Amino acid sequence: MASEVTARAQALVAGRLPQARGLGDSLAELIDYPEEFVAALRDGLVTLADEPYRREQERVNPGSGMIFGVRQPLLAAVMRQLKQPLSETSPALALNLAERLVAEDEREFVFFAHMALSRVLPRDPERAWQLMRRMARDAHDWISVDSLAPLFARGILAERVRWAEIEQLVFSASEWERRMPGATIATLPFEVPREQRKELSALPALALIRTEIGDASETVRKALSWALRSWREVDPRGVDDLLESEARRASETNDGNRAWVIRDAMKEQRTPVPQPVQARIRSLLAGVRRAAGNQSTSEAAQIASRFVGLESLSDEAVRLQGQRQRMVVGR
Repeated sequence: MASEVTARAQALVAGRLPQARGLGDSLAELIDYPEEFVAALRDGLVTLADEPYRREQERVNPGSGMIFGVRQPLLAAVMRQLKQPLSETSPALALNLAERLVAEDEREFVFFAHMALSRVLPRDPERAWQLMRRMARDAHDWISVDSLAPLFARGILAERVRWAEIEQLVFSASEWERRMPGATIATLPFEVPREQRKELSALPALALIRTEIGDASETVRKALSWALRSWREVDPRGVDDLLESEARRASETNDGNRAWVIRDAMKEQRTPVPQPVQARIRSLLAGVRRAAGNQSTSEAAQIASRFVGLESLSDEAVRLQGQRQRMVVGR
């Protein structure tokens, strides 16, 4: 039996679905006019908002910025009405719309920007990636990162050279940018049909995770364990080998950050880690725990520490590094 809170939410969504669909229909006429689109979307989101839901979202994700508090089924109903019209508009116009949407403060606008970017990415990938990089750089909560990760994944699947986009983020000073590699790897298997997932093993996903494991940030650790659970869809043996070798390293160095990721990666998987492997890992990690104030021990953190004080050069260095990586991968 549904709780009173659930019943109220279901009734609210059912009552406002026609309004959400109508909003989507009206927005479809404004795709070529970003200012008018944003104004109409703002007015519509205000009327669809649910104040108790907004307060609950702020409670579970504090500090994530402003939101209207529109429930996901209603957002989805608006977006469904836009899917076909967006597919028929030009990538240039869709990009203009996306750029205008991300300028707004409330989180819901970003979801519509993602939808517009989905139209741009296959046809004009370089300009799409420019905006996606900026959105990753501006992210300040896990929802912003994780909702953007599917676009990063699709961009990589379309152009494998784009792997360099997430490789360089492991060195970022921002924990939210450092979350993006794990979130993208976690998303990748579910952007392709199940029978094609094994083919993703050609991507250096596990090598990238090895570079970042040991990060002290909770949000990065959670993304890495999520990535390892998801990557079992692609290469379960490779994941098992990584977990066991990293557990051995954590045991030898008393690395609580590394141990946390390994333990969390073995939870609640559709394809669980074999029991003998789990037993060996638990034995290795016995007594290894995180402590308050633990510093990052990842390879990426050690490399990044060598460049402390050179932040003014970072933008140009990242740009040049990205060019070099794309040249190497493209050979």
